[in-house]
Amino acid sequence: MHLVIIGNGITGVTCALTVRRLQPAARITLVSAESAHHFSRPALMYVYLGHLRYQDIKPYEDWFWQENRLELVQAAATGLDAARQTVQLSTGAVLAYDKLLLATGSVGRRGTWPGHDLAGVQTFVTLPDLEQMTRDTHGIRQAVVVGGGLIGVELAEMLAAKGVAVTMLVRDDRYWGSVLPPEEAALIQRQLDDHHITVRYRTELQALLPDAHGRVRAVQTTAGEELPAQWVGLAVGVVPNLALARAGGLETDQGILVDELLQTSQPHVYAAGDCAQQRAPGPGEVAVEQLWYTGRHQGETVGHTLAGQPRPYRRGLWFNSAKFFDLEYQTYGRVPARPDAREHSFCWQHPNGRHLLRLNFRRDSLAVTGLNVLGLRHRHDTWHQWLQAGTPAPQVLANLGAANFDPEFFRQHEADIVRQFNAQFPEHAVPRPRRRGLFRV
Repeated sequence: MHLVIIGNGITGVTCALTVRRLQPAARITLVSAESAHHFSRPALMYVYLGHLRYQDIKPYEDWFWQENRLELVQAAATGLDAARQTVQLSTGAVLAYDKLLLATGSVGRRGTWPGHDLAGVQTFVTLPDLEQMTRDTHGIRQAVVVGGGLIGVELAEMLAAKGVAVTMLVRDDRYWGSVLPPEEAALIQRQLDDHHITVRYRTELQALLPDAHGRVRAVQTTAGEELPAQWVGLAVGVVPNLALARAGGLETDQGILVDELLQTSQPHVYAAGDCAQQRAPGPGEVAVEQLWYTGRHQGETVGHTLAGQPRPYRRGLWFNSAKFFDLEYQTYGRVPARPDAREHSFCWQHPNGRHLLRLNFRRDSLAVTGLNVLGLRHRHDTWHQWLQAGTPAPQVLANLGAANFDPEFFRQHEADIVRQFNAQFPEHAVPRPRRRGLFRV
């Protein structure tokens, strides 16, 4: 079997490694125009900041690929002939395949504002985006970041660290208002304040204004302000990269439409990761999910199918993590921005404004349904087990020390969390802790 994978991100590489393990004799070719080797996309910001070099964010040494008989081709895939089972490359070469995986990822959404194509205006998703930002932000004084999601706060941190004055435009009334409850958003706002980031809430971009040389000089907002900016970062989301799929006649909607085996509308052609759209997502799931963890999971799942061991994709429990300046964030299960009437939502905060734990649980069964932690580290496997089993909240809190992943010398907060929970829910009181991980009966 010759497996061709278009894309060498986390999805494509996970698939390749899975197939190599399950089918040692398979020929596997990874094609990417972006880079010669796989790299860690979440680490791009640290290259910009000078904390890491590009070679430091490659998870595997360059010899790894030949050692594992994984052929790397740096070229753009420009055409797909599903009937002939071939892929046309920008080099003029044609690759024949037995199985094909499209792991083409996503591209930044640029919008259609007047001036969106000015020099100094860009998205931040790819390695070329990093190179462009490094060049275009050199020596600037003021910048505007449009959008308040994960990429937006990342751009703000990168620029502020270089001494650039940053203003963020956020259309919600709080940071990431569609995802985070108010208390979590307030902690992130404190980080923004501490790092001197100005945020204009309930404010959107109206136009980008040019200077005499065709470079952005300012932005005009829907509030009527004109904000000077020599660089503008567009952090208003990403969209699936569908160019190759459409050229090959695959069925697409927002993404490349796939079934539960991640197969597209054409035989022997599969899609996974940011570019894929589930035809029938499970209850409460989204059809297109552009997360690193999802990409890895889908890459492993489709790898089994391509290796002759069909495995339906199942989203499983929600998990994500991020870092907002100095504040680490983890979320497990379901924690909506607005409370669910069928659930209790217990929120503990430390007075210093740097630690928060939110626990959601059912009103009827008390089963835990979700967790947010900021400024704390918790074990993924432990929370996966508790959520999978529907463990009652009092039992979870009685054993909360088992989930704490902070170093031993860090201050522990379980006792205070339990005390506040008991005060808020005396009918479900939890025994008080004796020492970390152990509670009096």
